[in-house]
Amino acid sequence: MLLLASCAPIQALEPAPERQDVPAAELDGKTVVEGGDLVMALSAEPDRLDPTTSSSLYTRYVMQTMCQKLYDIDAEGKLAPQLATELPEISADGLTVTIPLRTDAVFADGTPFNAEAAKATLERHLTLEGSTRKGELGPIGSIDAIGEFELEITYETPFAPLTAALADRAGMMLSPAALEQAGTAFGDHPVCVGPFKFKDRVPQTSISVERDPLYYDAGAVHLDTITYRIMTDANIRAANLRSGDVQVADTISPQDVDALVQEEGLGVLQIGSLGYQAMTVNIGNVNGTGEPPGDLGTPLAQQADIRRALSMSIDREALVNTVFNSWYEPACSPVSPDSPYASELSEDCVDYDPGAARTLLESTGAPVPFPITMQVTNSPDTLRYAQALQAAVSEGGFDLTIRPVEYSTLLDVQTRGDFEALQLGWSGRIDPHGNMSNFLKTGGGNNYSGYSNPEVDQLLAEAAQSTDPDIRAELYGQVVQQVQIDNPILYLYRVRSLTGYTKDVAGVATYPDGVVRLGTAAFVEKED
Repeated sequence: MLLLASCAPIQALEPAPERQDVPAAELDGKTVVEGGDLVMALSAEPDRLDPTTSSSLYTRYVMQTMCQKLYDIDAEGKLAPQLATELPEISADGLTVTIPLRTDAVFADGTPFNAEAAKATLERHLTLEGSTRKGELGPIGSIDAIGEFELEITYETPFAPLTAALADRAGMMLSPAALEQAGTAFGDHPVCVGPFKFKDRVPQTSISVERDPLYYDAGAVHLDTITYRIMTDANIRAANLRSGDVQVADTISPQDVDALVQEEGLGVLQIGSLGYQAMTVNIGNVNGTGEPPGDLGTPLAQQADIRRALSMSIDREALVNTVFNSWYEPACSPVSPDSPYASELSEDCVDYDPGAARTLLESTGAPVPFPITMQVTNSPDTLRYAQALQAAVSEGGFDLTIRPVEYSTLLDVQTRGDFEALQLGWSGRIDPHGNMSNFLKTGGGNNYSGYSNPEVDQLLAEAAQSTDPDIRAELYGQVVQQVQIDNPILYLYRVRSLTGYTKDVAGVATYPDGVVRLGTAAFVEKED
């Protein structure tokens, strides 16, 4: 545990400078050197490589090269077909969705990709015990292959976020033959459609993929293999970039990025995030995520005013500017201000007022200072922020104890509900439903706080059923307004995805969903 009670509260700084997005190191104009093994440094170890049950951003990095989706997003966050050939056709009543599929795709084990395979994948997402995709797909009534390459999904009520959901793990297509053979062990050797296929995994060390000769666009694939090497320390990732031992590294530290962008032979991709970093407070997760909420019996869980006082004690802008050298942005909501669904309500933030926070805390009858234990990942940047937060909230009357744990352990902790508070992030989805429903709806697959509010449940359901962006934005704003009263999740900041690379590679991209894309990356000849 880390105790920094002696630290001074963070002072407000000037607003952060505007940052220019650099989403890709383009191949255009470069001479490709075919073959080779590209090494990417991953800042945390992925969980199981199973799109149905995975909850880790780092799993998405690896799966992106192996498991294509029905849809994807581009650098601007717009939806585009991938294994589908067109955006879905939706009936006038919003209940029937028809998706045309590619006719030339084959899974890495030789199994044909078709509508029956897509149906099997989606039904697994809906029915497999432990699936975190079920809530993302909405109230599906039936899934049918109405032609060899045409999929039809029928809904009980309209579900507007479907296409966005199919642009992430819910849309990753899995080999029916591999599913039948491996069952729940599919993630030990995943088989999908993609430019690369699974090769091997050394736990806590590396994951390797190799070029798939059956891929329908094999001519666009240049590398022989990609090795994802686990390097949790940002300083080590930066040092390996400088030495050339790795060619790509995710999550460059704001402490390193200003120096790296100046170094010859290195580049940094940067783009804003659709997601957020937040403190989740356990208010009812007594039996594990997805189970009915229960009574923890603690003042923090039972009294929303204590949690509101905690939120009022946090100077979000000063913290991110100080800790992250103005590279990140404060956040008070799960809706990105860049989203078309942003509104005045979703961008509103509780006023920073530590004096009023202490007064509110005292009015609850809770002890002051009020003790809270928060579990965090043990990465240096996360610990740096947690320590600054620890000092900052003391003025509002809170005694915050920090307990660092490994990233993979923290994923298990939040699922079990074995925490008082924890700080973790969500990489974000282009539709707010993907950032909110599973986390805030009663019984949601990612509702780690055990939060349950019938009004929020109803607002989320109405927003998902509407096809009017303005109505949806208003409804999501109302959800944020209620969540800022209840505070099961205290939204803190948004990262900029900072991806380092050596300039002997190109075709690397990082999009607003936070995922580094390497499917068409290549080594290139050095420029004179």
